[in-house]
Amino acid sequence: MRKAPADARAIDRDIQRELRATAPRDARALAREVIRDVVFRRLALDERLERMGADEAFRVLSPSDRGLARAIPSSALRGLGYIRKALADRLAEGVPANSGDLEAALIAGAAQILFLDVPDYAAVDTTVAFLKTDRRSERYAKLANAVLRGISRDAVAILAGDPLAINTPGWLAERWTRAYGEETARAIARAHLDEPPLDLSVKSDAAGWAERLKGYVTPAGGVRLRAVGAIPGLDGFDEGAWWVQDAAAAIPARLLNVQAGERVLDLCAAPGGKTAQLASAGAEVVAVDRSGPRLKRLVANLDRLGLTADVHTMDAAAFAAPPFPAILLDAPCSATGTIRRHPDVAWNKTLADVASLAETQARLLDHAWTLLAPGGRLVYATCALEPEEGERQIAAFLARTPGAALVPVTAEEAGAAEMVSPEGYFRALPAHMAETGGCDGFFAARIVKSSG
Repeated sequence: MRKAPADARAIDRDIQRELRATAPRDARALAREVIRDVVFRRLALDERLERMGADEAFRVLSPSDRGLARAIPSSALRGLGYIRKALADRLAEGVPANSGDLEAALIAGAAQILFLDVPDYAAVDTTVAFLKTDRRSERYAKLANAVLRGISRDAVAILAGDPLAINTPGWLAERWTRAYGEETARAIARAHLDEPPLDLSVKSDAAGWAERLKGYVTPAGGVRLRAVGAIPGLDGFDEGAWWVQDAAAAIPARLLNVQAGERVLDLCAAPGGKTAQLASAGAEVVAVDRSGPRLKRLVANLDRLGLTADVHTMDAAAFAAPPFPAILLDAPCSATGTIRRHPDVAWNKTLADVASLAETQARLLDHAWTLLAPGGRLVYATCALEPEEGERQIAAFLARTPGAALVPVTAEEAGAAEMVSPEGYFRALPAHMAETGGCDGFFAARIVKSSG
């Protein structure tokens, strides 16, 4: 067959470009855009999904398609190690260079095949159809078809692989094995594959709300739900009876044992679950965070709950006030304990981030200590699994700080004996509470200041 003249090919490319510009962006197209931004541009998944939610192309979708647009990137990030290995095993020379959105499309297609209740043929056919509309990737449509059909055929074998070795970045797998042992590290990796349940902290009557919402009461005293629709549509949302908060994340504020009317400082307070806990207990809460947008959400949540706090938008390390009898410092951290809910953390954080954040945590701890009254109590918490951000951080603080003493956490306070370390720290792992859906990884230590 004779090739078309050069000018005809140029016209064809112009037509394709116009078709792409005017083509409707369906659920899969939106999902590919999120994958591209999170996997290759390292944007935060939550923020990118929020931005997608405001996109008109997303808002006109049916509820089921909106769910698919969110599920594809979330499942892709949750199983990215399996997907990358499956692609590498079938692309001997890797993903071709200058191939447009081929890799994002392959990741989205593989996620549907391996992790979602989507017919395999639909995942394959829609991926191939998309690639045929893209000038840079259209020549790889047949390759994508073969790769995805191979993944469909071998799905069971692919997912039988060790999640610690395949679906966990090597530096994290090595560190968790060293810190917790290989068996526990593998259990953590397995937990990261499961979509987490929804945990709620309630103002009162947890048993009653568990019955109304068809859930059950957690050891932390909250309510856990396994299957939910839109959160604002749940019973009790409009009346401010509860707020969303992981079961493990609810423990640190409880360790302060605040009294009604007591002044409490909540440093690094956003997004506000712990602020709500303290205010709900009757404390006079001063909440400090440097993020204005996150504090706006905190204030909006408190308004919905009918609770109040004195909110300050500023760097916690610069905050000054008369001493407080109780302080909660939920320090900025690598967030490796939240990979179940934020799977992008596993792939977008580095060892350098851990070291840098550990330095910030030490500075915040030292500053918080200056704001604590004699005889007062301080709870330090992070949602990280890294010892530098937990056990080692507190051991170093106690060693350099005269008058600081650790008050061990009890099994009753933690909700389970397995969540209390030999030193008396609260240490929740994603593999804990496995029989009911797991929990976020969290660390907390309670320290008192001598009154002398």
